[in-house]
Amino acid sequence: MAQAAFAPEPASQRPEPSFDVLRWHDEPWTARLALDLLPETNGPKVEVLSGSVIVTPHAGFDHQNVELDLAYLLKQAARRVGLWLYHEVNIVSGDDLFIPDIAVLHASGGGRTTMKISDAVLLGEIVSPGNRRKDVIDRPREYAAAGVPFFLRVDLRNRVPTLALYELVDGEYRPLAAAAAGSMFTMVRPFEFSVDPADLLDDEAT
Repeated sequence: MAQAAFAPEPASQRPEPSFDVLRWHDEPWTARLALDLLPETNGPKVEVLSGSVIVTPHAGFDHQNVELDLAYLLKQAARRVGLWLYHEVNIVSGDDLFIPDIAVLHASGGGRTTMKISDAVLLGEIVSPGNRRKDVIDRPREYAAAGVPFFLRVDLRNRVPTLALYELVDGEYRPLAAAAAGSMFTMVRPFEFSVDPADLLDDEAT
């Protein structure tokens, strides 16, 4: 009597990433879990902080416009000194996952999904009206705790753009350069760059 051939059980397949997991996963989240279980998105930011998933919709047109224009200009200056600039990329800090508006890194992220926060030279946030505390207080505090050497903040309050650069000194960010629309913002560290913040905004819609 012929013996049936051994047929191995099919390997269990990991489910396709889906936001549905947010409804049933009740354990603390980590950056790794979020990257494995949640889908990639060009829509809202999906970050992880202290075990919780934070989903943030895109901000208004001014925010998006400034982010793209400033990132383009900064990238050219950064590349001249061998640094790499990206906007809205995955930065991992321990179990936390940040997606800063602007990230200047020591190394290229080409071919990567994430970069470690230790690779960051400068992280930047554009203040959103709905997330003002996060961008003004929480994120710089978290980036400082992770040892990021420079922090850049862009404030668009009343459509008067202001840029402020901070340098990490003794575990805290200290002001290094600042300017509002109509004057020249100039920095020399971590690389030379200057711009009138007024040039970053489009005309107001009528």
